[in-house]
Amino acid sequence: MKKFLTSLFIISFSTNAFSITNTEINKLCQKERNKFLCVKRLKVNRLKLKEGNFIEIPVIPYRR
Repeated sequence: MKKFLTSLFIISFSTNAFSITNTEINKLCQKERNKFLCVKRLKVNRLKLKEGNFIEIPVIPYRR
């Protein structure tokens, strides 16, 4: 029973696409210096993810 519930949980979340909407992209890029390039970059990344391609996510190391 526990395995069934776990597999049902995983399947239900794997079918949902958590893509970002255009309004969310605009909200994220409001504070950027070059808003046009920010919007373009995020839309291209969204398109690549929908097609199944990999995208690069920059990681900024945390320094104390």
